[in-house]
Amino acid sequence: MENVELINIEDFAKLKLALAQVLEVEEIPKSDKLLKLEVKVGEEKRTILAGIKQYYTKEELIGKKILIVYNLKPRKMMGYESQGMVLALHDGESFSLIVPDKDVKDGAFAR
Repeated sequence: MENVELINIEDFAKLKLALAQVLEVEEIPKSDKLLKLEVKVGEEKRTILAGIKQYYTKEELIGKKILIVYNLKPRKMMGYESQGMVLALHDGESFSLIVPDKDVKDGAFAR
């Protein structure tokens, strides 16, 4: 493992990780990596830009439940505002979104 900066529990507790369901997926013009995801977190809808275009098709993503950083400050990217971050695993070869292994309602928070 690389050198990892340790954080305290108070810093970790600031993160709100939530389960979101992907409703729509659009390609971002002029981007080889980004997809624009319209997701539902409970009753709330959000737009999240994610650099996952080379790993997933639009069809694979629609309806999928994924883990996101819910309380990340919005950020402009490629002319769009991203309202969160998709969490995934990458070991240098394989790439996988973090998804629940049981049926959990979107809007649920990780703990």
